[in-house]
Amino acid sequence: MAKKKEAVVEEAKKSFAAPTEHDYKVILAPVITEKTMALLQNENKVTVKVSDYANKIEIKDSFQRLYEVKVIDVKVVNQKPKEKSRGGRYKGIVGGYKKAIITIAEGSAIDLFKE
Repeated sequence: MAKKKEAVVEEAKKSFAAPTEHDYKVILAPVITEKTMALLQNENKVTVKVSDYANKIEIKDSFQRLYEVKVIDVKVVNQKPKEKSRGGRYKGIVGGYKKAIITIAEGSAIDLFKE
């Protein structure tokens, strides 16, 4: 009897609301680098590009609905635009963006490459 109650409680905890169109506008894309992959494996932190107008609460709610994992903490960083040279002669600009480093709960797993 106790096992059935535990199973029902676990299923209730895992249920999240369905993602909305707004959620897809807030969370844009994962940031895939060696450093972010190390953070994901070692510290359970995911790095994603987010919309410029998004705040921490919107990011947390959208991420939980999209990936169905419990979010513990959200840190936000504004990446400044950088000037790059192309072959030494031509200069270009890599645009700036806003990114979020999201800590997910222990025991939760996320697959960034399924979509």
